[in-house]
Amino acid sequence: MIATSAIDQALSPDWELDFYSRPILDPDGKKRWELLICSTPAVGIDGRCSGPEFRWQRACPAASVNSIWLREALEQALADAADAGLGAPRRLRCWRVSMRTMVQRAADGLGLELVPSRRTYALVSWLQQREREVYPSEPGYLAGPLAPPPAPIRPVPVPLPEVARGESWSWASLPLEVLAGASEWDAAFASLIPLPESADPQAQVPGIRLFGGGRALAIAGWLAGLEPVRLEIDAARLVLEAGLEDRWLLGSLDPEEAAAAAAAFRRAREQAGGLQFLAVQGHESEQRFAGFWLLRDLPDA
Repeated sequence: MIATSAIDQALSPDWELDFYSRPILDPDGKKRWELLICSTPAVGIDGRCSGPEFRWQRACPAASVNSIWLREALEQALADAADAGLGAPRRLRCWRVSMRTMVQRAADGLGLELVPSRRTYALVSWLQQREREVYPSEPGYLAGPLAPPPAPIRPVPVPLPEVARGESWSWASLPLEVLAGASEWDAAFASLIPLPESADPQAQVPGIRLFGGGRALAIAGWLAGLEPVRLEIDAARLVLEAGLEDRWLLGSLDPEEAAAAAAAFRRAREQAGGLQFLAVQGHESEQRFAGFWLLRDLPDA
């Protein structure tokens, strides 16, 4: 029984979901909607994707966009995953604020746990690939410049609550070749993403180390629930973006420090696919991590 449970868990990664309109007009003159589902990749000992991968796509007529259609589509996706020898996802992540209620209703009807989160890196990469290579070849593709969507109103970053604040923090960087072994590091809370295959192994990935002393484990557990997405330099502030639209203030910077950090993040975007990391440790001399997250800079829209 124990062995079976371990196998089921290994074959049941989280799913990432996007249900939204695409730049394609159907014959009725309405925009085509599409459901994309992919599994969150497992990370192997070499930092690359490991284990089975599940991808599922279905077009939806604009007149059928509702939670009932979505629930039925999810049922079919679950059945197709089972046919492939994969279990149901442990969690379902949805990254669009505007679709949260509809996805929540569909997920509730199937007993699936929904996690509103932008930590859907595999899905965003797949969607970007489809926008470059798939949609332009479809009949009805809307070529040419479109009116840009309204700029989102970004929440003002707020300080972390007292229970999640560390005693101190410092900048850090690690080469990609070191991060390749992160799946074997000693960390109580961790979430990794596959490393870009074409990047230079010596490329430096910027990040921060948060030191929490005796409260490090509690701080890491609290941060894990935030769904960390990326670090950002906002004027002279270090901000952690998390969840769907949360922004947490980690520290204030002097102008020179902020400029140097912003430059390091730009280099990482160019050389290492925008990778970043957030580490939580008890003290600077410790080798183990209370928490470790690989993050990635993502477009806002």
